[in-house]
Amino acid sequence: MTVPVFLADPADLARARFTFGGPEGRHAAAVRRLRAGERLDLTDGAGTVAECVVLEAGKDSLQVEVLRRHEVPAPRPRLVVVQGLPKGDRGELAVEMMTEAGVDVIVPWAAARCVTQWKGERAAKALARWRSTAREAGKQSRRFHLPEVTEQAGTAGVAALLSAAALGIVLHEEAEASLSGLELPGEGDIVVVVGPEGGISGEELAAFREAKAVPALLGPTVLRTSTAGVAAAAVLQARTGRW
Repeated sequence: MTVPVFLADPADLARARFTFGGPEGRHAAAVRRLRAGERLDLTDGAGTVAECVVLEAGKDSLQVEVLRRHEVPAPRPRLVVVQGLPKGDRGELAVEMMTEAGVDVIVPWAAARCVTQWKGERAAKALARWRSTAREAGKQSRRFHLPEVTEQAGTAGVAALLSAAALGIVLHEEAEASLSGLELPGEGDIVVVVGPEGGISGEELAAFREAKAVPALLGPTVLRTSTAGVAAAAVLQARTGRW
């Protein structure tokens, strides 16, 4: 069976033995029902990993011993996906799949043609769901560097990201260049923009071109906004050698 991964306090990871409690420890003890002698990996989500064994299982916590501690280097180049806000629960689906595919940073984008709008309390709740989804998907996929889900960005903020990137890419159905044929950097950020259901407006595309982004075609078929990001990530992961 695959060794389960849980998030832990960085201070605990430095100890030889400790009580693994809190929400994560409770989940390990009460839901996953880990018992004495079973293995688990604990991480701070920033690359530190403690390979542990359960010494004793309680009702809502575990006594664990660290067998080995090591650091997992962050992959390079860094992969950033700017995701136009999808409608319904497709946003969480996109975040889940992109996390499993290894995307490093996910930027919610309030594009002009977004059907969904994040405002006020709704924005805070939606962002919390995206971050929770990324955290859980990261553990399930055994990622020791969890993806960052940033605050919502506007078009000007996205243009700034593209301008600072080693390579900025805008997925667009009318692009002439193919994503699979672009020359990719070995370091820095690759930023990929995925538009919403209504597409990217002419004004937005012009702003991104001015920021030196390259429009690129993902393939011959039109993908949903919730699946385009993970498809692009898969292409880039393979071509950069991260996979």
